[in-house]
Amino acid sequence: MPEVRSDVKDVKNEKKPDKKGFFGKIKEAADDKEEQLAILSTFVRLGILVWSGGILTLAYIQLPPVLGIPEQKLDPTFIASVFTGVLATFGVQAAKKAGENGGNGGGISKADMERLIAAAAQTAPAQTIRIEQAPVQITQAPPKSDESYKM
Repeated sequence: MPEVRSDVKDVKNEKKPDKKGFFGKIKEAADDKEEQLAILSTFVRLGILVWSGGILTLAYIQLPPVLGIPEQKLDPTFIASVFTGVLATFGVQAAKKAGENGGNGGGISKADMERLIAAAAQTAPAQTIRIEQAPVQITQAPPKSDESYKM
């Protein structure tokens, strides 16, 4: 009978440790399917947040010409709305609405506005009109005369 050595391992019966990827580790950490989907959705939202933050940053900075990346002219309005929308899913609010938490959102109340108008009426007898459309010409009409033009 052949002699069996005790220092030699049985290679056929030994199991190799499984290499688990990202999704395998998520499955192992959370047994419930809903919890796994919640973790996955958090990572997706974080990815979108990083992407939109990066695009917004690139919209406002100028890269050095050494990098060879041409300057992109884009309107960051859509990306900003995506960014604030994703932030809102994490519970971050960009601004408070008027009347929340006892405040008025940094605006002027109606009583304060009326006091300012009354004070301005007493100190300034003239009214200032600001026109934001160019060009504006202010002319005086010629005086009317009873004489008609003759040729």
